[in-house]
Amino acid sequence: MRVFHPTGFAPHRLACSVTLALALTGCTLGPDYERPQLATPDSFKEGQGWKLATPADEAERGPWWEMYGDPLLNDLMRRLDESNQTVAQSVAQYLQAKAAVRAAKADFFPTGRVTVDETRSATASGGGGTSRLPDGSTVSSGGGGGDISNSYNAVSNISWELDFWGKMRRQLESDRAGLQGSAADLAAVRLSQQSTLAQSYLQLRVLDGQRRLLRATVEAYARSLRLTENQYRAGMVTKADVTQALTQLKSTEAQAIDLDYQRAQLEHAIAVLTGVPPAEFELAELDSLPALPEIPTLLPSQLLERRPDVAAAEREVMSASALIGVAKAARFPTFSLSAAGGYRATHTDNWFEKDNRFWNISPEMALTLFDGGLLRSQVDQARATHQQAVATYRQTVLDSFREVEDYLVQLSVLERESRAQQEAVDAANESRRLMENQYKAGTVDYSSVVDVQTAALSNERTSLTLLSNRLTASVQLIAALGGGWDSVELDNLEKLDEQLEQARAKEPEAD
Repeated sequence: MRVFHPTGFAPHRLACSVTLALALTGCTLGPDYERPQLATPDSFKEGQGWKLATPADEAERGPWWEMYGDPLLNDLMRRLDESNQTVAQSVAQYLQAKAAVRAAKADFFPTGRVTVDETRSATASGGGGTSRLPDGSTVSSGGGGGDISNSYNAVSNISWELDFWGKMRRQLESDRAGLQGSAADLAAVRLSQQSTLAQSYLQLRVLDGQRRLLRATVEAYARSLRLTENQYRAGMVTKADVTQALTQLKSTEAQAIDLDYQRAQLEHAIAVLTGVPPAEFELAELDSLPALPEIPTLLPSQLLERRPDVAAAEREVMSASALIGVAKAARFPTFSLSAAGGYRATHTDNWFEKDNRFWNISPEMALTLFDGGLLRSQVDQARATHQQAVATYRQTVLDSFREVEDYLVQLSVLERESRAQQEAVDAANESRRLMENQYKAGTVDYSSVVDVQTAALSNERTSLTLLSNRLTASVQLIAALGGGWDSVELDNLEKLDEQLEQARAKEPEAD
């Protein structure tokens, strides 16, 4: 590094000349980003009979859970967005990525600092000799009567690395892609938690329907037991009929008690999803069953824009592509400018006088001549990381296609199964009615009644289980289609930042 002094030299001219020359001849190394090529099908294999989504469809935008028409579910979703701790973790990760972008932008600007210090030093004046200590030992001295001086410095330093090869621009490009990827990750986590909450809530609602069914069945079996006991006392039936009626009643009561445990588990899960301790959370039982919404499907290519996990995987490719340019730029010279100026004096009383001023300016070029292949290996590593990100992106897209196909066929099969099951329920109820009438007429024994009653209850519970499975599959399909999210949101993150700032304003600031 050469230091230029003021005699016969204009430092600002050198600085301007070097800066202008580098700015005009600079370039950006590394490949420009291109989305990896993918072969997307024209339609879903299992999408026959499904309505194709249009921009006016409710499933396209906004809070998708409103399709179920349940105000309590809407309120739970709001509480999840405010208090879910898994979402809060992703919010913190997004804020870290946002800070990384600000740090990358700061590299484009000069770094300035101010230093104020005092130095006290001494120099030997020559000579030397030995001295005898009181204990009889001797020591040597470095000289006699050295000079002692003080130095007071107040210095401003400015340094600036020029982005001649685009290293900083590629790093900023990578960090911006990382920020968008983090925003997509946040959307994916939020969608996953919303999906889990919706599934748990809808399962709880159907479970309440099964509890109502079992309570009504217990009441009916209790009436049958009383009728059988009266007939036994009248000598019309045997003791075995009473025993069968009692067994049937107690077995059904046990099934109802088991549902209480299952409901408590779902209620506890919903409490944690909304950020509340289970002991402080309770959901009242509703009398109605949730309705299955109509879900329009999409074109397969739309998944590339609608699913946040696909968008996050693509941003990983974008970030890895930019890092190739960062690694390439490290193999070329770096150009920087540094300047310093201030006051230097030997006494504080004249420290800031004009005669004590000084300055220097220093343009610098640095180039690694030999590193044993380190920089080349870093370029190869960046390229391999990019290839890995491309493969991950393509696999994520394939998985998204598979998930949608799975849930489409699952809903289609469950719909057909539910229709057949409802016919079985109607037939079982009719058989029960006929058998109960025959028993009252004394033409059949009670074991025949128990058989048809058990079959009727089993078919009704199976029908409710199928409803629960269909509701769960509908939520999973909506999530697989991306919910109400769209990757266009990644191009403008101001709305997300505003939402996060409003949420953070409600919380105490950490020290």
